[in-house]
Amino acid sequence: MTDDDRLHSAVQRLHATYADVVTRRAWAELDVLFVPGAPIRVDPVTRPAVDVAGAAELAAFVSSALERFAFFELVPLNSVARLEGEGTAAGRLWMVELRQDRDGGAWSEAYGRYDDHYALVDGQWRYAERSYRSLARRADLPPADVFP
Repeated sequence: MTDDDRLHSAVQRLHATYADVVTRRAWAELDVLFVPGAPIRVDPVTRPAVDVAGAAELAAFVSSALERFAFFELVPLNSVARLEGEGTAAGRLWMVELRQDRDGGAWSEAYGRYDDHYALVDGQWRYAERSYRSLARRADLPPADVFP
């Protein structure tokens, strides 16, 4: 296995873990995924961008944004990563959010892209910097069947 293969595998795991933590709203588990104080920018496009520093500030921002959803799932679609130097890398993650409003139950999808920088810390790749940009949205989707 090459260094690029190892990086790709590790970054895929990082993205999957991030998506799992956000979907479950398990905010205490975000900390180990980020370098302390990592700068994070969230640009929803429809309102001003928000800048936060580190996992705790990100958790506070995202948890507040997700309160309006009865159902929310963050789905990674595709990603790439490349080594930049000793213990540093950069990449992109394309994703979609599947969500249902608490009020009225309307379904929507939000598509976006993360531009990331990673750092190898104690043998684990972590987010050293993230920048999210919303790309497209679909709203008023037909109701989905929900199973118990």
